[in-house]
Amino acid sequence: MEAALRLTEALVFASATPVTAKMLGNALPMGIEPTAAIAALRARYAGRGVELADVAGGVQFRTAPDLAPALRKVIESPRRLPRVAMETLAIIAYHQPATRAEIEALRGVALSQQTMEALLDANLIAPKGRRQVPGLPTEWVTTPQFLAHFGMRDIRELPRREELLADAPPSPLASPAAGAHGPDQGFLDRPDEDVNAEPETEL
Repeated sequence: MEAALRLTEALVFASATPVTAKMLGNALPMGIEPTAAIAALRARYAGRGVELADVAGGVQFRTAPDLAPALRKVIESPRRLPRVAMETLAIIAYHQPATRAEIEALRGVALSQQTMEALLDANLIAPKGRRQVPGLPTEWVTTPQFLAHFGMRDIRELPRREELLADAPPSPLASPAAGAHGPDQGFLDRPDEDVNAEPETEL
């Protein structure tokens, strides 16, 4: 079992995406259950600076949450998504599959191609297909990378919209503001605010 545990550890460490039981099963010797290897590895890392976390249908090494404040003092923050991209991402997450017209209707403003490209480049959204209505608009959904980025096992772990609205300022989950201020200036943005200078989340 020790050899299988080492192989599991190496695979999780080397993989750029969450390791699923199926992926692990293809690497482990016959007779070793992937779930047993994952459980043993999780136990070995419990309480350490790096832990085994369940994300996007698989497992990944993540730093322990309680160490985040100390890490931020010495590790440079990666680039962030603009606020308008976060609005769009939130709408897709809660209303998927969503078309561009539906996103614009919920935000109350036009959606620029730059915003969609930023989400596509970050691999947070992907086209699912085309809706069978006039014009055949593309339907957009979130990706496994979206789940991994936000530390969720599946989309059902999204916070309830009622909880977000009760605890946070107006968001894309609320009703759109009256009137439009131009492409990608939504109701999270004040008139004197540069939306590209107000990052919302790290990538």
